[in-house]
Formats: sequence, structure tokens, C-alpha cells
Amino acid sequence: MSHTEIQPQRPMRADARVNHDKLVAAARALFTDKSTSAPLEEVAERAGLGIGTLYRHFPTRQALLEAVYVGEVEAMARAADDLADLPPWDALSQWLHQYVGFAATKRALNEALMETDPNSTALLTCRTALLGAGTALVERAQRAGAVRADTNFTDVVRMVGAIALVPTEDPEQKERLLELALDGLRYHAHDS
Repeated sequence: MSHTEIQPQRPMRADARVNHDKLVAAARALFTDKSTSAPLEEVAERAGLGIGTLYRHFPTRQALLEAVYVGEVEAMARAADDLADLPPWDALSQWLHQYVGFAATKRALNEALMETDPNSTALLTCRTALLGAGTALVERAQRAGAVRADTNFTDVVRMVGAIALVPTEDPEQKERLLELALDGLRYHAHDS
């Protein structure tokens, strides 16, 4: 089973799929620009659709939040799969660079979903998918001798997640912090 199979969906007509995707993209952008409590009318307007279309696809704010969150997690899981042909360190490093951008958006969505339903099946499934994708990358790099053996994905994701949330006006600072963290993650033979 691929990391990207988060939740089965029933097939949609092509026009319904287009509208669904427009709504999710508009919600992702609006939730990133403003907050997860942005009015749903604004989501529909940004998507160029009516509020009725939004409610046909997403009867509740929770359903829309879950769709955005699941879409983001699926993209991260697919990215891990897509990097499988790269050398282990390169795959892990590239994925963690992508994760920094994902983590900033993910936090607000995760918090909003936790407030509504902390036992959400979508949240649990997403956590499992990310854990599987990230663990596979870390362990592959460890087997190749590129990453310290005394760490695991949980350590790595907490470190990278914290970097993603550093308040800064300089986006390059997050990249520098991530490079420092990655340097510490790399395996270095110690001189005795």
C-alpha cells in the first residue's frame, strides 16, 4: 500500500471534481492568508463558485478543513514516494525542506481540527501516513550510513516542525536553520 492512500473517495463527475478542487485550493489559500476561521462565503467567492456548491461538497467547516488537511498530507506522502529514486540523504533532505513549508500551514489546520474532533479518523490517518513516509526516508538514510543511528523520525519531525514555526520576516533564516539542523542529523564518523 502506498503512503498516499489516505482515505477512499467515491468517484465524482468531472465537473464536480473540478469544483471540489477549486474549493479546496481556495480554502487552502484563504486559510493560509487569513486563518482557518475565515468565512466560508469567502472560500466560495475565491473559488468563483456559489455558497450552495461549497455546502454540497462540504456540508460543514470541519469537512472542508479535513479536505484541505488531507490534501496537504497526501502531497507530502506523494513527495516522499516521488523522491525514492534519489540517493537516501538527498531524498530525506529535499523532503524535509518541503516539510518546513507544509508544517506552517499544517499547524493551524491541525489545531482547528483538534478543537472540533480530537479523535478524528482523518487526523489519525494523516498522522499515520506522515509517520510512514518520514520514517521510511529516515530509516533508508540510516541504512545508507547518511543519518545518525541515534535518532528517529519523531525527533526529526519535531525539530523541523519547530524550525517551520520560527517567527521571522526573513524566509532565508528558516532555510539556514534547517541546514544547520540537517548538518547535525548527518552521520559523522568521530575521530578517536
